[in-house]
Amino acid sequence: MLTLYQFEPAWGLPNASPFCMKLETYLRMTGIEYKSDTSADVRKAPKGKLPYIEDNGQIIADSNLILEYLKTTYGDRVDEHLSAAEVAIALAMRRLIEENLYWALVYSRWIDEENWLKTKAVYFSGLPPIIKLLVPKIARKSVIQNLKGHGMGRHTAAEVYQIGATDLQALSDFLAEKPFFMGDQPTTLDASAYSLLANILNETLTSPLRDKAEKLENLAAYCQRMQARYYA
Repeated sequence: MLTLYQFEPAWGLPNASPFCMKLETYLRMTGIEYKSDTSADVRKAPKGKLPYIEDNGQIIADSNLILEYLKTTYGDRVDEHLSAAEVAIALAMRRLIEENLYWALVYSRWIDEENWLKTKAVYFSGLPPIIKLLVPKIARKSVIQNLKGHGMGRHTAAEVYQIGATDLQALSDFLAEKPFFMGDQPTTLDASAYSLLANILNETLTSPLRDKAEKLENLAAYCQRMQARYYA
């Protein structure tokens, strides 16, 4: 059976990592049998991050590479009805979500001082006291460097949240009144979109990003549909 290595659930979400949550949502969407393992040490994980999977003796890391493996191995169970143009559009939307909007979420968790205290309490709660004093500082410094490398971390807070708000508005406009992003059936794009939007809308942390998402009622309703369908 396929094993999904991921973080433990947090904040009332299936996962506080949008990429872990995306992969588990996809597995539930497709009906691929799997088991979840939350005991993995991320420092020893392939590529130094979660999620990764083990399947038939193979270990695959990176959520998008895992998706390609799953589609090749088990068939493209949710996107096969899409045209080539629709596949291209869905891919572009996933890039918006995972390569841009995601970093606004990271900023809200790791840079915003009030949210950082809550993030630190959840992410590093299991560490021994002495290590707990050092590791969060090191991890935060690394995240700050990654944010700057991406470019998002070079903006002011107001600029970051404006960029995120623009992305959220685009997602809301594209979803419109459709039940799912590409129409009447959920696709891989929905696994990606739901996982990030649910994390943004989570009530644990406050930010202008969440405020904007809450005003876009179709996004909140969409998350409720996805939760009821796959995590009820």
